[in-house]
Amino acid sequence: MKDILLITPPFTQLNTPYPATAYIKGFLNTKEITSYQIDLGIEVILQLFSKEGIRHIFLEEIDISIISENSRRIFALREEYIKTIDQVILFLQNRNPTLARQICSMNFLPEASRFNQLDDMDFAFGNMGLQDKAKHLATLYLEDLSDYIVENVDSDFGFSRYAERLGKSANSFDELYQKLNGDHTFIDNITLKILHEKLELTQPKLVCFSVPFPGNLYSAFRCANFIKQHYPQIKTAMGGGFPNTELRELKDKRVFEFFDFITLDDGELPLELVYQNVCQAEALEATYKRTFFIENEEVTYK
Repeated sequence: MKDILLITPPFTQLNTPYPATAYIKGFLNTKEITSYQIDLGIEVILQLFSKEGIRHIFLEEIDISIISENSRRIFALREEYIKTIDQVILFLQNRNPTLARQICSMNFLPEASRFNQLDDMDFAFGNMGLQDKAKHLATLYLEDLSDYIVENVDSDFGFSRYAERLGKSANSFDELYQKLNGDHTFIDNITLKILHEKLELTQPKLVCFSVPFPGNLYSAFRCANFIKQHYPQIKTAMGGGFPNTELRELKDKRVFEFFDFITLDDGELPLELVYQNVCQAEALEATYKRTFFIENEEVTYK
């Protein structure tokens, strides 16, 4: 059991861990506040791009007569993708470096439209080495699968963002709110399954979402909505780069159907005070710092 669960929601850059939750966890450790951090984006990607995940992608119903030629080719090669995906992911994690030679043999990976750009590969890579060339080819392989997912399974998917357009129009909450009240997407189902497992594991009193970019916003709200529906006793908070820049003039009460608190700027002191108000029964008077919440039925900033 942990007091606080820190989450980076899908998706940020996969090859560069986003550091905010690690910094916050380090700060909480100095205050002897128990916490657990997860990069939900990485966990979703690893589940999606696994043998089981790819199998489920190809089980999604499609009309083969109207999809693009590229999607038809990928679908026809589906067994090859299912067979190779786990090895490719291990290679990209530097856990199976010897696969580079097989990848570069050009008869290991199934190929679709992303491989059309290979004409200039020898020029681009020259003698840089097998590993770099293999990583490039493995990336093209994943991008082919991504193209298939976007066209046929979940149009909002992207490797480093999810439903980013909804975050970019956040000056109006209407479109995002409508989406959140709609059906779960393919990616939502994976995300919420993992979130449920982490909530059962950690049993937190407070769940904090670090939202650096527009491409993280929708998933943060979707996860917070799941918590409100299934774990109403848990409080939710959001901080990070996106609210720091885009939610400074927050007035829409609907946001607080999902989040109990929105903190601005450096998160250490605001989060410590939120923790004291939520988790410490002996706190006599609620004190906040650079935090939005609902008080007397109104959006309040203190």
